[in-house]
Amino acid sequence: MNNENSYPLASHPLAAELFAARQAAMEAATLVRRYWRTSMDVETKPGDEPVTRADREASDLIVARLGRAFPGDAILSEEVPDSGARLQHSRVWMVDPIDGTRDFINGDDGFCVMIGLCVDGQPRMGVLAMPANGDVYTAIVGAGAYKESTGQPMVPLATTTLAAPPGIRLVASKSHRTGDVDSFRRSLGITDEVNVGSIGVKVAMVADGRRDLYVYPGSRTKIWDTCGPAAVLLAAGGKITDVHGDPLAFDRPELVNRTGIIASNGPLHPQVLTALAPLVANRDMPR
Repeated sequence: MNNENSYPLASHPLAAELFAARQAAMEAATLVRRYWRTSMDVETKPGDEPVTRADREASDLIVARLGRAFPGDAILSEEVPDSGARLQHSRVWMVDPIDGTRDFINGDDGFCVMIGLCVDGQPRMGVLAMPANGDVYTAIVGAGAYKESTGQPMVPLATTTLAAPPGIRLVASKSHRTGDVDSFRRSLGITDEVNVGSIGVKVAMVADGRRDLYVYPGSRTKIWDTCGPAAVLLAAGGKITDVHGDPLAFDRPELVNRTGIIASNGPLHPQVLTALAPLVANRDMPR
């Protein structure tokens, strides 16, 4: 991995935050990888969500690292009860120690460690670490996004430029895919779809140009699922909103993203919103 002094974002005002999050995410990814494809006890949390010892240990590691480095900031982790204190802070770290836990438990590779920093309710910095292959995505919104792979030079991220069908490459949920996605696919002539567990992995695939679009019209995601990925995608030139085209909200008491997610390369976004409109109207999704 690259030396911090030569890192492209080393002179940015949020460089210290980025490097601290990157180091914590990489350490957590190493921890998680030790449990991957081993026998583990799996518990079930409210909402029928699985959780493992690896989730909790990775959360403890990241929260401790960030808490020591930035004691004045609030930290929200999936594995720590939300006290609501974050609502009184302008800077809030959002942590998902293993996003895509089902893939992790099943021995698949569609999971990642995610850390994001919101400033005044807006995602400003994000880190996504992929334990299965060692890739790390880092980004500061407005300054750039980068991918680091073991033994390879760091590369800047850029989304695709496809602005209309045909040829849209969709990535969709593996465990929470709804039948609505099929009608949406038909409306845009999408024939190329892959399915992955982690939101972070799906958004990373749009950010690095492997996919053009991720759509999830449901309401099962949380704000810790979307903060880090949103920062990476925005910094790579993409766009992320809810299904109405409104920005995702990160500074409300509620943790759930009730109005879905559209994460696109950017140019496709208007057509996607138009194609989704009948589905949104039919389901009477809240606003």
